[in-house]
Amino acid sequence: MRTALITGGNRGLGFALAQELARRSFSVLIGSRDLIKGRHAVEAIRTAGYDADAIELDMERPSTFTAARDLIAERFGVLDVLINNAGVMLESDEWNVNTTTTIAPDVLRRTFQINFFGAVELTQRLLPLLEHSSDGRIVNVSTILASLQLHATIGSNTYETKTFGYNSSKTALNAFTVHLAHALRSSSIKVIGVHPGWVKTELGGKGALITPEQAARPIADLITAPDPPTGVVLFRGQQLPW
Repeated sequence: MRTALITGGNRGLGFALAQELARRSFSVLIGSRDLIKGRHAVEAIRTAGYDADAIELDMERPSTFTAARDLIAERFGVLDVLINNAGVMLESDEWNVNTTTTIAPDVLRRTFQINFFGAVELTQRLLPLLEHSSDGRIVNVSTILASLQLHATIGSNTYETKTFGYNSSKTALNAFTVHLAHALRSSSIKVIGVHPGWVKTELGGKGALITPEQAARPIADLITAPDPPTGVVLFRGQQLPW
């Protein structure tokens, strides 16, 4: 049975991905900042007859990364899939607000820690376990709002959405996707960025268009594809502009 770790896996898109991969015969590890909430999510998956467990993972506490690595190494000896899904948008209650001149430095730093720095450090810690997989996947959950090309194009569907901290942290995550894919180009590990769409979650907020389950299925299809592209950001198989 293949193993998959999903950060922020106790709710929203992360939980939908956990359910979808469990149905596809993965042993699912739900990374959750609140371990009690993680265990509740695990119970829902186990009740449906699938294999799951919870791991404490707080993107602001790298000590939890080491503990997670040690637990996975002891129990499985390998990690086949890492999904860097945990993310926040802290600067505004509305998406169509330009926060570039108003975002507080501590909010910007915290956004980058959770959305970018934490994902990079966790991936580095877990990479030796991913290298033990014969067909590893690293999936970075990004957004169309990370595209600099679209942000610079007047009239694009993201032109007016300038939530600076969130957008720029995901642009940095896209850079990590490209650079990591290059670093691992001689290995069997694929590094994929995904835009899930505008998902009806706490982060997605008002106006979101699709359910977490609808967003999860094409991402799971990509993870289980025999030879997916690497070093790109995709939305339902289509590459997004940088």
